[in-house]
Amino acid sequence: MLAKIEQLLQEVKGLTAQNPEELEALRIKYLSKKGAINALMADFRNVPAEQKKEVGMKLNELKNLAQERIATLKEAFDNQDNGAADLDLTRTAYPVNLGTRHPLTIVRNEIIDIFSRMGFTIADGPEVEDDWHVFSSMNFAEDHPARDMQDTFFIESHPDIILRTHTSSVQSRVMEVSQPPIRVICPGRVYRNEAISYRAHCFFHQVEGLYIDKNVSFTDLKQVLLQFAQEMFGPETKIRLRPSYFPFTEPSAEMDISCDICGGEGCPFCKYTGWVEILGCGMVDPAVLEANGIDSKVYTGYAFGMGVERITNLKYKVKDLRMFSENDTRFLEEFESAN
Repeated sequence: MLAKIEQLLQEVKGLTAQNPEELEALRIKYLSKKGAINALMADFRNVPAEQKKEVGMKLNELKNLAQERIATLKEAFDNQDNGAADLDLTRTAYPVNLGTRHPLTIVRNEIIDIFSRMGFTIADGPEVEDDWHVFSSMNFAEDHPARDMQDTFFIESHPDIILRTHTSSVQSRVMEVSQPPIRVICPGRVYRNEAISYRAHCFFHQVEGLYIDKNVSFTDLKQVLLQFAQEMFGPETKIRLRPSYFPFTEPSAEMDISCDICGGEGCPFCKYTGWVEILGCGMVDPAVLEANGIDSKVYTGYAFGMGVERITNLKYKVKDLRMFSENDTRFLEEFESAN
């Protein structure tokens, strides 16, 4: 029996397995009830009395060694990297549906593309701003309604730190560090303290434009905006400029486009006027140029600003402004063909 035990000891010391199935087969061969070690223990009663101590010690050594070796191999398989560590159990089950760009992103990118082809570059700035860049540098009087707490989100007072109400603040920052010619568009999110409804929200998106150089005229502004309207809404689109007022431009105008639903004939969408308002514009007030370090006697310029939601509503006929920020996938899926 000692010879048989020694043989099994050598076998157990060299045990290897290529996979868990092979390991289970080895466990059954050596450690199961009908395995080789249990068979030796069953035969232990036939060992002569003078050899029982020595044989018993060897049997225990064999059994312990077999258990340790099987356990070591099992642990190695349990710790083996089988790719499970990279499996995200919170991930949506396959197949994963492809998403689409948000309608505001689609329209914003289209606006940027149109003006980029006309020579405008993109400028960006902070959404949390100071009073100077948002209001004072843009020729807002101290008692202008836009400074009122009902319209503006104030972060701090004295000095006033606010959430920007328009991206004109980016224009101010560009003028501070640049000299003409300046030709930029300023896309971004803005904030106003308004009641949320299907027509208004406390945040929305704007694209503002600024062009400053020698001999810039209102005619240049009109032609650029006509080109934009026809690129965005179709080559048959007409524009109309109506006198208006903005603190930072003089003269100022609101721009309408001919209704693309009725072709200018009049319908419920355009309130039977044939026209739909899309943006505000005007020649940069000399006071704004001087406040931002640009000589108004040498340079002139124009500026314009539009709401991205407004353009998106006109382009895709979205009736409720709140749908843009509710993340309803049913709404977003309607724009798959626009991507």
